[in-house]
Amino acid sequence: MTSSSSSKKQAHQDPPESSDPTLKSLTTTKMTKSDEKKKKLKDIEISVPLVYGNIAFWLGKKASEYQSHKWSVYVRGATNEDISVVIKKVVFQLHSSFNNPTRVIEEPPFEVSESGWGEFEIAITLHFHTDVCDKPLSLYHHLKLYPEDESGPLTMKKPVVVEHYDEIVFPDPCESFLSRVQNHPALTFPRLPSGYNLPAPMQVDDDNGKKKRADTKDHSLGQWFTSFSEADELLQLAAARQQVQAHIAKLRRQISLLEGQNQTIKTGSDHP
Repeated sequence: MTSSSSSKKQAHQDPPESSDPTLKSLTTTKMTKSDEKKKKLKDIEISVPLVYGNIAFWLGKKASEYQSHKWSVYVRGATNEDISVVIKKVVFQLHSSFNNPTRVIEEPPFEVSESGWGEFEIAITLHFHTDVCDKPLSLYHHLKLYPEDESGPLTMKKPVVVEHYDEIVFPDPCESFLSRVQNHPALTFPRLPSGYNLPAPMQVDDDNGKKKRADTKDHSLGQWFTSFSEADELLQLAAARQQVQAHIAKLRRQISLLEGQNQTIKTGSDHP
């Protein structure tokens, strides 16, 4: 079973001076004092499309009362690109019954794999590089082990996949961040003001000079990942629009019928 959701709602309900990161489905907050010291470009946004969720495999004959599934929870680039250019580490908060329930992952792939029998909510905290933002961002994902159709038989051939698409929005990014990530495929890069030139990119102080491949294009679970694209989203929006239009037409028919009944009653009441 594969389940996915996509969220691209604009979320700038706070004052426009905000420069903290936010999901497009959430609201922003005010900038921190450390952010104010960095040279920022106003009225510019960088967005990072990402996917977070889990994959769960039923163990079949090897399943026991307390070990029925193997599962992985993760955060990845929406097109499996390297998001470590923005994200320094990810903290997964598992259920307290697990050994070491707070898992800190400091390099990609940003994921935790475990086994168990129960479903529960996992808090996922994203920490960013120093030139991106000092404030972390929290996500929440409900671990799903069993298919939606619980009446159907469990199978080892196809896992349960539940993923959510969103975009981290960085309003008013600092100049050093912009110069470092320009042309990076994991980000949606803004159009800069005419005549503006970015300085040469500088290495962030917590990068330690490490050079490694950090995308998930060859991930062992990649065949089960949901494909998110603008085309898919447009199809979903078109389908939703058709449903809304059909519902509106149904309501109009009901209103017309009620008005006709009221007119009949009124006409009848006019006669002695």
